[in-house]
Amino acid sequence: MNLKQNNPRLTVVIPVYNEKNTLNEIFQRVQAVPIEKEIIFVDDSSTDGTRDILRQMEGNAVKVLYHEKNRGKGAALRTGFQHATGDFVIVQDADLEYNPAEYLKLLQPILEGCADVVFGSRFSGKRRNMMSLHRLGNQLLTLLTNVLYHTSITDMETCYKLFKADIIRSINIECNRFNFEPEITAKILRRKLRIVEIPISYSGRKFSEGKKISWRDGFAAIWALVKYRFTE
Repeated sequence: MNLKQNNPRLTVVIPVYNEKNTLNEIFQRVQAVPIEKEIIFVDDSSTDGTRDILRQMEGNAVKVLYHEKNRGKGAALRTGFQHATGDFVIVQDADLEYNPAEYLKLLQPILEGCADVVFGSRFSGKRRNMMSLHRLGNQLLTLLTNVLYHTSITDMETCYKLFKADIIRSINIECNRFNFEPEITAKILRRKLRIVEIPISYSGRKFSEGKKISWRDGFAAIWALVKYRFTE
């Protein structure tokens, strides 16, 4: 892949809460991506032994930040963004649903000057094991986003959001939980920033395997979309 900017440096922010079973694997996958990068883990007060694994990873281009109380994904990302030093920033969940090998194609539209933010769309790429209720919820929230903000994105709730670093640092993130996704999308759209979507693969996991988002988070997402349509 032709990366047109010389030596772009990517910060990968990984919020973590009780992910000991997948942590080593996702770390290896992120490390294997052939681009200069820093990796920032933010542990949101894990209790399952995750912290013991993270302490062994610290050093060089790997930062580990610790929350002493569980505050939620949005709070963990806010902490990670504050410590990011790369030219670009991407969010990576600590499970294995998303494939870090796709970072380079997500970077390309920004490096070509076509985008300010890139979303990895699960609904225009290959996906498997996405539960029907989860898929329906995602599609309804995306539809509401398009109606409220007069846009035409296909996957508002995607984890894979890649930003120019100065953009994500300039946005005041208030939401502490999974309503980070609608908040950041709303604030990007209100600023008239250019979003490009790139198809990505997706391999979902079940609640029995550790998936944490629930129907309650869907109501919080709806409220965030409405709230940030009219307030900054």
